[in-house]
Parts: sequence; C-alpha cells; structure tokens
Amino acid sequence: MLGDLNKKEIDDLLKRQFIGRLGCHLEGETYIVPINYVYQNNAIYAHSGEGKKLEMLRGNPRVCFQVDEIESMFKWKSVILWGTFEELKGQERQQVMQGLILRIMPNTNDAGRDPSHGIPPELHDNLIVYKINIQQGTGRFEIHE
Repeated sequence: MLGDLNKKEIDDLLKRQFIGRLGCHLEGETYIVPINYVYQNNAIYAHSGEGKKLEMLRGNPRVCFQVDEIESMFKWKSVILWGTFEELKGQERQQVMQGLILRIMPNTNDAGRDPSHGIPPELHDNLIVYKINIQQGTGRFEIHE
C-alpha cells in the first residue's frame, strides 16, 4: 500500500532522523548534499564550513530538503520539504550549535570524535550555523505486510 504521511507522521520522522539531503539551485546548476540536522520549531537546523553549498545557498536561499527511513524495498517513509535558508548569528547560533552537538554525538561510533567533520577545533568559530525555514512539505510511505 502506498499512502501519504500526515503532519504528525512527518514531524515524527523528521525528529527521529538526523541525516537528510539538502538541494540547492543557482545559475542553472543543482547541488544535492547530505547534512546532519536537528528539526524543531518547524525548521531544519544545521552547520557548515565555507564552500560550494554556502555559496549556492547565499545566492539563492530557496531550497529543497529530503529525509527518508527505509526498512526495505517495500517498507519506507519519505519526506520532502521546501523552504528558505537563513544564517544564524549570536545567541541563536550558539544555542543551535549546542543542540546539533547533543543530537549528533550520541549517533556516532566514536564519542571522542568531533561532530564538525574534520574542521579543526580552532576554526569552529568560523562554522556557519543556519536554518531552513520550512514553507511546505509532503510525506509518502509504502508498506506491504
């Protein structure tokens, strides 16, 4: 059976997962990249070092975000969101960074590993923390029993 996820099911899936794919588009080029995230207050929160993703997000803040939960070929759930990118500063940036660390670290195989993916600790203050303000979304599922 194929079906649509309701708002609660979409929220629950977004809260359970912590890796999604962010799609951005600028000047005829589309770029999709996996990111670690935290979902709360109808927004996706994440961080990044400078690079292609941020260049594209700054040039066109409209994005697409996708998360899935796959148990098998015939048992899965998927959510697609559309929204806008916004860089965070000050106290909000610090709070979100702490939330990301608390969410990501329990899901690593190495508790001593830094959640910033190879970015040296001395550059952590240069990390860009951002949110995707969700404007709309949809969810689908398939289940065969």
